[in-house]
This record gives sequence, structure tokens and C-alpha cells, in this order.
Amino acid sequence: MSDPVLTKAIKDAAIEMNADFIGIVDPSCFLNPDYLGNRPQEIMPGLRSVIVLGVGIPRGAFEPLPKGRAEYTNTLMAATATLRVIAFQIARMIEKQGYRATIVPPEGSEFGYWYADRETLKASVSIKYAGYCAGLGNFGMNHLLITEGFGPRVRMTALLTDAPLEADENGSMPFIHEHCRSCLKCIDICPVGAISPDGKIGRHKCAEYMFNALGGLRCGLCINVCPL
Repeated sequence: MSDPVLTKAIKDAAIEMNADFIGIVDPSCFLNPDYLGNRPQEIMPGLRSVIVLGVGIPRGAFEPLPKGRAEYTNTLMAATATLRVIAFQIARMIEKQGYRATIVPPEGSEFGYWYADRETLKASVSIKYAGYCAGLGNFGMNHLLITEGFGPRVRMTALLTDAPLEADENGSMPFIHEHCRSCLKCIDICPVGAISPDGKIGRHKCAEYMFNALGGLRCGLCINVCPL
């Protein structure tokens, strides 16, 4: 049985600490055979809820790209640091209620890359998929979550917990955003051809470009060109 009081307290606390959005999903969604990523059940025994937190990234960090990549990267790191603080406080709140919680590294960040499987470059948990299941947005052709109000210009993290929280629904939202199939701007602008029209993405091409060609700076072109 879910705990509506604790659920509301967590959501209120996240927004008060400047999260722009929060969603909660039942981890059973990761058992869907169409989901090909790693499952959070393998991390936490007794997992009952996955909490997704996100903040929007200022457009001023994107608009100068490809110039200003150092500033863009630094802005992303600031967003990651913000989310880590919020997530840590929520984990403490949950544990004060007698449950357990742990924080998932943000996908796409310097932390997500460090912790990802080096062979597949897959994160331990797909935060974007959890966000989709929570109704926070759906996917673009660039494999990023397209959120309402921020488009793909977001940074997200997640918490795994055994607390029985009320799950959000995605309302039968389509998996791919309706505007993406006719746009394809992110495919055209990718400097290494990592995004393909058939929905596949070359993770290693993307990582190689950012962590070698760009020396660790983030690219961001597929996000900047997105009209959503």
C-alpha cells in the first residue's frame, strides 16, 4: 500500500529545493520486455519506487554553441551538483521515515559517463526511461527526454528506494515525440553522425567525440538545434 503523505512530502521538498520537476514510478515498468537497459531491481533488493528529479538548463548556455563549450559544460556540471544536493536531502528524508534510499548517477553527465558500463556505455538505470514512465516527457530522435517547458534542455537524476510511494502515470504518452519524426534536425547537425533516422544512436561515437576530440567538453548541438 502506497504512502500518499510521504509521497507529497517528497514532492513538495524537491520543488522547494528548486527542482523543476519530479516524478515517481513503480519499478515494475523496467520489467517491460521492450526495455533493453539495466534494471534497478538488480541494485536494490526490495525496491518499491524510483524517484526522478530534474532541473531545466538555462538557454544562455546552449545558444552560443559550438562557441562557449566550456561555459556550457560548466553550466551542466552546476545542474548536476544541484541535483545531487536535492537528491541527498530527499534520501535523508526517506531514511528518517525508516526506509532506504540511494542516488543514481545523472545520465549523460561526467558522473554518468564514469559509472556507465565501458563496453555498452549504458547507465546502471535509465533515468530517461523512468521519466517517460512517470509522464515527464517522451523521447526524441536524439535519445533524449523531451520535457514540457524545457524540451531536451534538462539534467536529471533519480533515487531508488524501498519506500512505498504513489506512482505517477504517463497517460499512454507515445514513446517518440510526435514532432521528431518530421524534424530530424538533430540528425543533420551531429558532427560525428551518431544519430540515425532509424532511431539508433552510436553511443561510442558520441563519447569519443566529447571525451577525446573535445577534451571532455560537452557537445550539445543536438540539444541546441531542437525546436521543442
